[in-house]
Amino acid sequence: MADINPFLDAVKSGYTFKGESFKIGVGMLNGEVVPGADVSIPFRTLNRHGLIAGATGTGKTKTLQVLSECLSDASVPVLLMDIKGDLSGIAAEGSANDKIKERYQKLNMEYKPSAFPVDLLTLSQQKGVRLRATVSEFGPVLLSKILGLNDTQGGFVAMIFKYCDDTKLPLLDLKDFTKVLQYVSNEGKAELEKTYGKISTTSTGTILRKVIELQQQGADLFFGEKSFEVDDLMRINDDGRGMISIVRVTDLQDRPKLFSTFMLQLLAELYATSPEEGDLDKPKLVLFIDEAHLIFQEASEALLQQIETIIKLIRSKGIGIYFCTQNPMDVPASVLAQLGLKVQHALRAFTAADRKVIKQTADNYPETTFYKTEDLITQLGIGEALVTILNEKGIPTPLVHCMLCSPRSRMDILSEMEIDAIVNKSKIAAKYNQVIDSQSAYEILTDKLNEAAAKAEEDKKQADQEKEEKKRPAAKEKGFFDDPTVRSMTRTAGNTIVRSLLGALGLGGRSRKKSLF
Repeated sequence: MADINPFLDAVKSGYTFKGESFKIGVGMLNGEVVPGADVSIPFRTLNRHGLIAGATGTGKTKTLQVLSECLSDASVPVLLMDIKGDLSGIAAEGSANDKIKERYQKLNMEYKPSAFPVDLLTLSQQKGVRLRATVSEFGPVLLSKILGLNDTQGGFVAMIFKYCDDTKLPLLDLKDFTKVLQYVSNEGKAELEKTYGKISTTSTGTILRKVIELQQQGADLFFGEKSFEVDDLMRINDDGRGMISIVRVTDLQDRPKLFSTFMLQLLAELYATSPEEGDLDKPKLVLFIDEAHLIFQEASEALLQQIETIIKLIRSKGIGIYFCTQNPMDVPASVLAQLGLKVQHALRAFTAADRKVIKQTADNYPETTFYKTEDLITQLGIGEALVTILNEKGIPTPLVHCMLCSPRSRMDILSEMEIDAIVNKSKIAAKYNQVIDSQSAYEILTDKLNEAAAKAEEDKKQADQEKEEKKRPAAKEKGFFDDPTVRSMTRTAGNTIVRSLLGALGLGGRSRKKSLF
């Protein structure tokens, strides 16, 4: 027990801050909670991003839930990516059991069950407020990165966007973009080449196949109107608490490209529309991405570079991003280096590969004389974690084995009836759930091609008529008696009449031959 006082002093000095902060747990040494070794997180540094990692069942989702509750109480809006479907319970009040009571007693805290203000959002047909974005908002650079295009193909996409801007062809959904691709490959090729240069049909074919691949993952549901406005993610509830917006993406686990498409667009939109803020006393928005490996799973090098750039710069906008994943090595090293808060739950060492990951993970944390980090990572209990953050000066705090608070909201999912009630009372559901199909590039080009086809048909008919007219003789019109048959009949009738008249006068008839005898 001789180490308790130095440990207590280290935690108190490392986790005491000038600005406003919130307590997430108490430090532990030799497997026991050390009274007074409170571990707090300053609001001022929450825009420095973070990582919550750990094996399945170790409590990382509950940690995410606790952080969201504390932020909401402090009037900070929260956006959660709920990939497993187990975060909706934040909207309902929790209930104490013996384990929760015992935990809060050890933490010297009072458990106060509470429900939090929640909006349920969706990218698909699930219940919730629909999230959409137009192709135009994506822009040529971001769309090219998502489609994995090379520089030549990306330049062609930029040309298409320029053509659509110049000719007032709105690109709202993927059918608009597809229609323009088909048009510039066929009917409109000559028109574009006059203004924008040579068009490669090979490029258009490749891009079209990439778009179809994205559509097969359900991207048609995401692209379109009405576009979601970033301000609706940064709302404060009527009671002064920050709104917790939960994006229900449980049906995207097998469609990582669509999930990464949405996340990159969201990050880009947040960065583009948010003003520079510097270091605020509290962040304007905190984004938690559960199962974060889905973002990086099929990401190209260009896409990873885009994510890294946005994460580096977006903190100056007052926005914090937190990745939640099983293996911290799922997050690229370039991104991992930007994450100030780290909450490491237990990892399991079943194989040699697992032990290698654990050693790499331990090396990413500050050195400590109180723990052997590599061993402790495999021994952490449920609801326990190794914690380190950046202090107000940007210096990492001491690594602490911490017993964490449990959520005050429900640690289970909502019923279908409860979900319906939340969606029905949402202040933004009516705004985004209406179906809008404005006239855009698809309709304009379809009308243009239909008009061209109708005109071509009319021109053909007119040409055929003119051709028939040219076949007629240029001389005077033939009369009734000009017909050969009519002329023959007239001659026959005339001869019969003449013979009859001559016969009556005795001048006609057969001539008599004189007899020779």
